[in-house]
Amino acid sequence: MNIGIMIAATAESGDIAEIAREVENLGYESFFIPEHPVIPIGFKTPLPGGGGGTLPEHYGRWMDPFVALSVAAAVTRRVKLGTGICLLPEREPIITAKTIATLDILSGGRVILGVGAGWLREETEAMGTRFESRWKRLRETVEAIRVLWTQAEPSYQGELVKFPALRCDPKPIQKPGPPILLGALGPKALERVVRTYDGWVPIAGKPHSLKRNVDALRKVATERGRDPNTLQISAFVAPADDGISLEDLKLYKEAGADRLVLFSQGDAIKMAAGKTLEIVRRLAPTVERATKVN
Repeated sequence: MNIGIMIAATAESGDIAEIAREVENLGYESFFIPEHPVIPIGFKTPLPGGGGGTLPEHYGRWMDPFVALSVAAAVTRRVKLGTGICLLPEREPIITAKTIATLDILSGGRVILGVGAGWLREETEAMGTRFESRWKRLRETVEAIRVLWTQAEPSYQGELVKFPALRCDPKPIQKPGPPILLGALGPKALERVVRTYDGWVPIAGKPHSLKRNVDALRKVATERGRDPNTLQISAFVAPADDGISLEDLKLYKEAGADRLVLFSQGDAIKMAAGKTLEIVRRLAPTVERATKVN
């Protein structure tokens, strides 16, 4: 069982290089950073999951994930570097493809690309994409990026993303490119994962609910003629104060998870205020426990 951790990377979180070195030294398999380029003032979109509430203030202070992960790449040698998640509909595809390929080269092929369509209408539209078309733009962007990563003279002609034949180098070290995993929930999400992506990065609840969802995903894959074993499952899980118990780790493994990425809203607030190293160390026993999961 692979164990990663995601941090809320802000200017107040601490030294990204020091944090990344500690994540690697403690044995975590992967290091994730989320993305929200902007948070519009006074937005009206309800928060995901229902139940009301307010968006934590630190969401408006997040660093660019690729710049932060480049710093992490420079001071580590083993830990994988992930986005959790990158909002591709809010990014220009060609520059983004080059940015990710560059990071993959500089890191020695360690990039994991978690992507999503976004939930915050005002943000999506401030970044230049119609909210109603974000899923189509996400799919076309992923398709275009793969063309840019793999072809000598790539071109793409979608409805929303299009460019003529051009040269776009360098290419990623990973072939045909870093894995692209979709972060989304619901029946349509499963269809989208099977159709377009290398795997799934859901926000997981208890192990039994993850198992139910993974079973449903595998059923959709089989029905669509895709081998379910080709899909990577990296689940974001909120840990207890001392991480995830050995019993739960075994249950998540049985549920189909290949990787658990530790992240909770409570810890994120503390990380954004400068407690990142403390939390990374506090949750590290999970890594040792995971070595006992076959």
